[in-house]
Amino acid sequence: MTPAVGQGSARPGPLAGVRVLDLSSVVFGPLASQALADYGAEVVKIEPPGGDSTRHTGPAVEPGMAAMFMGCNRSKKSVVLDLKQPLARQALHALLATADVFMHSMRPQKIARLGLDADSLRARYPHLVYAGLHGFGEDGPYAGLPAYDDVIQGMSGLADLMQRQTGEARYLPTIAADKTCALVAAQAILAALFARERTGQGSFVEIPMFETMVGFNLVEHFYGMHFTPALSGAGYPRVMAPWRKPYRTLDGHVCLMPYTDAHWRRFFDAVDQPQLAQDARFASQDSRTQHIAALLEILSAQVAQHDTRHWLDTCRRLEIPAAPVARLDELPQDRHLQATGFFTHLQDRAMGEVRLARSSVRFDGAPPPVSMPPRLGEHTHALLRDAGLDDADLAQLQPLEHCT
Repeated sequence: MTPAVGQGSARPGPLAGVRVLDLSSVVFGPLASQALADYGAEVVKIEPPGGDSTRHTGPAVEPGMAAMFMGCNRSKKSVVLDLKQPLARQALHALLATADVFMHSMRPQKIARLGLDADSLRARYPHLVYAGLHGFGEDGPYAGLPAYDDVIQGMSGLADLMQRQTGEARYLPTIAADKTCALVAAQAILAALFARERTGQGSFVEIPMFETMVGFNLVEHFYGMHFTPALSGAGYPRVMAPWRKPYRTLDGHVCLMPYTDAHWRRFFDAVDQPQLAQDARFASQDSRTQHIAALLEILSAQVAQHDTRHWLDTCRRLEIPAAPVARLDELPQDRHLQATGFFTHLQDRAMGEVRLARSSVRFDGAPPPVSMPPRLGEHTHALLRDAGLDDADLAQLQPLEHCT
């Protein structure tokens, strides 16, 4: 059992000494700042009196510490401020004077009403990296519209991709837009911090969900539309083919992917269909892409004739990538994840044993340390005192039973 890292201790890592004030909520922003915390930054989560809504989403042992919150708020601190109060805004400014990064996921017009827009803060704190995690770019007609994962999946083409493959417009069964954009946001903030090291000046970084996900989807799916005139419509045929899915075996499913010319020749030989390697439809990468639906249908029919172990053994012998289908519930028992210590077990004073997934990144061979997600307002008084507020100031802020 690993003891929880002390919440007041300095965190090691390449971002040690960097302070991030995170005014975001739900997943997009919190997952981005969690990555920065993993890399060593001190991330101070600024929450309203009711806390981030994810504190109440999913199963929980303790109120306010629900599963969704646990998944994207590890290794942070929590300060509660009701920013509708003038004194709370003053307290935030006291923290801003000590911060390297300020990030939020509020709509631009709402953050401006609080006097926390980019122009205002950058004029007052020229060293500050200001990150706006928006739904849409501020210079377009969608600027300021609300954006949630489902909406962005639909607008960016993900639902269309599902319809092309399955015949029904659907969302991916994961919050793909929030999580993808969170990683892009963390990357952009790191780039801005690097630039500040060179220039001494902060900057305004805008990370719009819509444009980010359109770019993400079009990496492969812009396809022939890269050219003028277009050589094809949008959509990479191989990954849209209805047969591209785990293949049913006699006793389950297997993920199997012949890809190169050599892979396919070996596979055709193994299923006693060597003539298919000479079939003009399947003889090259280009022709296989054009006829991918027919090829994967043949593959599926062959795989269905044997059990999963047969295909895992055959593909290992033929050096064709293949793997069993893992169930989410089984991942903590995966031998590779166990060997790499991917799941961290912490002993919490109130909740007992808590299991968290750590960052996949290692620095000099060592994964970043992990500490508990913070309780609501856990660090309010300590951090505000450090920022210069006295007991009288703190007494005027809203009473919060969780603040310590």
